[in-house]
Amino acid sequence: MNTEQTIERPALDKGRDIARKLNPELEAILAGRYDKALPGFAETLIESAYGRLYARDGLDLKTRQLATVAALTVLGGQTAPQLKVNIEHTLAAGANRQEVLEIILQMAAYGGWPAAINGINAALALFAELDGSDTASAWDSQ
Repeated sequence: MNTEQTIERPALDKGRDIARKLNPELEAILAGRYDKALPGFAETLIESAYGRLYARDGLDLKTRQLATVAALTVLGGQTAPQLKVNIEHTLAAGANRQEVLEIILQMAAYGGWPAAINGINAALALFAELDGSDTASAWDSQ
């Protein structure tokens, strides 16, 4: 019998640590946006997504975020707001812009060209926002 017990940190604590690495204001943003309509939404998302999935061993945070960008890209244009947030988180996790664009482009093989183009447009719009540009259209250079 093992007399030494391992005390595991609660998933909410783990999730908060990960969320802070991606965006220090994430939980507050989620709470401000959703908790009035759905009390506890922010904690639920932080605990379940970040504390139980992202906190698992086996993949680093950058890889998990790149996988998230890939999945949201394949789901299509209706995910653009979440895709932009997760691209920003992916950059915070250590990916560079070219890696993000390459992941999105590769999804053309799985979600189709329209999904990939929508993903590229979301990424370019975010990059323009991050660069302080007021033109965020992917079509501006054509």
